[in-house]
Amino acid sequence: MALFKKRTVGKPGEWYYCLEHKKVEEGPECPAKDRFGPYTTRTEAEHAMETAREKNLQWENDPRWHDAPRGESAPE
Repeated sequence: MALFKKRTVGKPGEWYYCLEHKKVEEGPECPAKDRFGPYTTRTEAEHAMETAREKNLQWENDPRWHDAPRGESAPE
């Protein structure tokens, strides 16, 4: 007997963006490794890549996410 049952049908209202097929899905159709989500609206899922780009830029420019150069201490 399996401990975890594979979820094949998503819940209505759960939206995902499939990275492999580059499309929005209601309910998970593709494996978790290939998707972003869940999102509460289709529009949010449609903009998943833009949201990811914006967050990446924020993290890249956030000094809290960078190690201090050798010989220097991290800002406090």
